[in-house]
Amino acid sequence: MKHHFRKAGAWLIVLVLALYLGQLAAPAQTRVADDSQKLLRIFHTISSNTLIEYVRELTSDKYTGRLTGTEGYNLSAEWVISKLKEWGLEPAGDKGTYLQAFPNPYTLILDRGEVSMHLKVGKSDPKTQATVKKYYLYEDEYFPGGTSASGEVTAEVVYVGYGITAPELGYDDYRGVDVRGKIVLMENEVPYSPDKDPETFKKWRPYSFHQYKLQNAAAHGARGMLYYYGPICNPNNDYIDGFIYSHVGQTVVDDIFAGTGRTYQATVEKIRTALKPQSFATGKVFTIRNKTEHHPEGVGYNLLAKIKGTDPVLGEEVIIIGGHLDHLGLFPELMPGANDNASAVAVMLGLAEAISKSEIKPKRTILFAFFGAEEQGVKGSEYYLQNPVYPVEKTVGLINMDGVGSGERIFALAGKNFPWLYAPFEKANAVYLHREMGTNYWANLTRPRLDAARFMDRNIPSLSFSTSGLRLPYPTYHNTRDNISLINPEMLEDMARLMFLAVMELANAPAESLK
Repeated sequence: MKHHFRKAGAWLIVLVLALYLGQLAAPAQTRVADDSQKLLRIFHTISSNTLIEYVRELTSDKYTGRLTGTEGYNLSAEWVISKLKEWGLEPAGDKGTYLQAFPNPYTLILDRGEVSMHLKVGKSDPKTQATVKKYYLYEDEYFPGGTSASGEVTAEVVYVGYGITAPELGYDDYRGVDVRGKIVLMENEVPYSPDKDPETFKKWRPYSFHQYKLQNAAAHGARGMLYYYGPICNPNNDYIDGFIYSHVGQTVVDDIFAGTGRTYQATVEKIRTALKPQSFATGKVFTIRNKTEHHPEGVGYNLLAKIKGTDPVLGEEVIIIGGHLDHLGLFPELMPGANDNASAVAVMLGLAEAISKSEIKPKRTILFAFFGAEEQGVKGSEYYLQNPVYPVEKTVGLINMDGVGSGERIFALAGKNFPWLYAPFEKANAVYLHREMGTNYWANLTRPRLDAARFMDRNIPSLSFSTSGLRLPYPTYHNTRDNISLINPEMLEDMARLMFLAVMELANAPAESLK
């Protein structure tokens, strides 16, 4: 009997202790539930109707395509600043402003220019044959080079493969051909894939930059260049006075190879498989004409705004929300840049408003970085990292967005590099959005094409979000077709809601969970 009483007493103590601990835990559980409800109330205020209007504003004519350095870009920055001020975000740029200035030469494209091939017609004797021009179609078959000099060149075209002179690799596309005074036809990138052998690719990487290819062509005496790149608009290159170039597509390339006894596909495949140049004089005569205006004195701006963290210790750490504000400008037609990258700016604004109005405040500081000159060599983020607002060692990570307004699927670049950084996004999507969302491991070996690449070069954990799933019969990248019609308002809304929940979790997470 005594034994049973002792046993019953022990159970009573356990029960009382459980009830006591439950009473202690209940307020904490209630607090968590209350915080979740407060966040969800803000979550549901994020509206696709508002976000699509932000995209519409940024793609309007008054901002002239937002090329960094131009007045149109500066006006778009002023408009974004007006919204941030409205929500109480603090300036984080130079001298108490929202802007961080950096040198940024730029070139204006003043007309559509010309790419044409000279054809002999009529009598069989070449000396007496008449010459006519085949004019190629703007946008579908060529675009003016984004940093071309102004002028005109008519000359024979010489195919120079990838335009590389690399003695240490035993490779020279210019060996055996004379390009002085001529036009070169050139591939983009390099003939070696990073997937084949990353260490070997690193030796080729410096030759993949557009600037190198243009400089090397000019150094060999070429007067012009047909760059097989798209054709897309691209202001990322050097300006060399007197050097005229345009971007061309498959139609132009096929016409140049026609009748030479070679096919384009077989020629480029030989280069890639044997790593041996296949350069040759094509015998084709082309005219390239561009009308441009270069501004070496140009100044670009990053737009920086912050929400200070409330915790005295964690508030010294920063989470950066990034996306480039710039696009391509006028070529000379307006390049709206709706998905690339007005979509990300709209989502960032939706996120900034949501956090500013939330009853739950971030413990860590959140810095909104609207980078400039991403399209001109990823210069804005590069400059920021040389002149950071917060020390690099206090930067928890970058959440970057680039092209997040079209389609139905979400992708997070480098989520497998940083699973702890990706986890809050994966969880928020699984519980509240239910979008198809994927990620990968990213080695970041190629030349930088994203602001996130600059941060990863500095060993800062980074994710870069994009969306996809919209299938169209024509390309919409870096041309006039990247307009408001591409944008899925529901995707904008879901991206802003995803960012809100995940960023707030990261901003308030205990230090030990961020690793």
